[in-house]
Amino acid sequence: MLDFAIFAVTFLLALVGAVLYLYPASRQAAGIPGITPTEEKDGNLPDIVNSGSLHEFLVNLHEKYGPVVSFWFGRRLVVSLGTVDVLKQHINPNKTSDPFETMLKSLLRYQSDSGNVSENLMRKKLYENGVTDSLRSNFALLLKHMLGFAMKSVTQMVMGSTFEDEQEVIRFQKNHGTVWSEIGKGFLDGSLDKSTTRKKQYEDALMQLESILKKIIKERKGRNFSEHIFIDSLVQGDLNDQQILEDSMIFSLASCIITAKLCTWAVCFLTTYEEVQKKLYEEIDQVFGKGPVTPEKIEELRYCRQVLCETVRTARLTPVSARLQDIEGKIDKFIIPRETLVLYALGVVLQDPSTWPSPYKFDPERFDDESVTKTFSLLGFSGTQECPELRFAYMVTTVLLSVLVRRLHLLSVEGQVIETKYELVTSSKEEAWITVSKRY
Repeated sequence: MLDFAIFAVTFLLALVGAVLYLYPASRQAAGIPGITPTEEKDGNLPDIVNSGSLHEFLVNLHEKYGPVVSFWFGRRLVVSLGTVDVLKQHINPNKTSDPFETMLKSLLRYQSDSGNVSENLMRKKLYENGVTDSLRSNFALLLKHMLGFAMKSVTQMVMGSTFEDEQEVIRFQKNHGTVWSEIGKGFLDGSLDKSTTRKKQYEDALMQLESILKKIIKERKGRNFSEHIFIDSLVQGDLNDQQILEDSMIFSLASCIITAKLCTWAVCFLTTYEEVQKKLYEEIDQVFGKGPVTPEKIEELRYCRQVLCETVRTARLTPVSARLQDIEGKIDKFIIPRETLVLYALGVVLQDPSTWPSPYKFDPERFDDESVTKTFSLLGFSGTQECPELRFAYMVTTVLLSVLVRRLHLLSVEGQVIETKYELVTSSKEEAWITVSKRY
């Protein structure tokens, strides 16, 4: 879906590079195990390139050096954490900001930021209420769009009736793709600035997206509408116009990608694991019977939620997150210098056999264990730490599966091998195909 390659490195590497260049870190490795720079200027960039992706590089690094490792991006130190135990030590005192939002704002070169704990908490609550209200108000439209509906559903719930027009959705999708395929490149190699054509396409696409959002924000201010959309919550909150624009941009871009990929991976896993699809069908049939899909009934789909959690885990939907070390910190016996970028190697953690028995097996029933659910919540994939974009995606994908699995038997294509591409959000390298047959 997205092409984020820079020197054959994933878009996620661009994210890391952007944050590192924006926030200088210490040159001292502080005795943390890891590798020395391969090149003075690029650090371990060649090693990352040779590994295929940042995620695959981190898998190898943690296998060799343990749960706390270091490497160099350019002339700057990066520390990566690769087990639940060390993540707990770092997350607890450092969980007031959203690293996903921070990195995306840096890459879009947005400037407004909350900067303090109370405002972070206020905006987190505003986001939670915005997601809840927009989902409740717009639940009916989720039922109108099936395959290929992720983009349209998300854009309408975030930005309203403007996106009832198919041409508006197509235009948004085109601009969305242009922005995401270029974002962050200039932080590494300056290639965007060197190409007048590419730079103009990127700037035009971003300007068009911002123009759409500004128009919608202006229309929604001081007026009451029958449907509540996500932007309404931002408009009604104590935010200035620039914050509303930036937050709605980040949320709409991220929600579309995460939702589309979660839908894709969930369907792929159901075609591969027949027994899981059978059990999901039985739950859907028991909960809905011959009746309609409703928000109240959706809440009863406990096994479906387990399927989605296991999809996120097995696919390693977001393989890396990051936080900036605001003050000098300590993990186990290691000191992490101030302003070091600390990576959460989530893709490594989600496949750690000490935390997840049979980690490569797709097993939704592992979430019957309360301790497993708590661990998943700690990592930001459910519960109070769940990001708003993922919460959106869970609901949209639940509706999709409720309609599809209820009516169709999902089947895999014989001989198809799905290879994984690790970027900011994990996807398949090639298009994944399925076949279907009617259940009734």
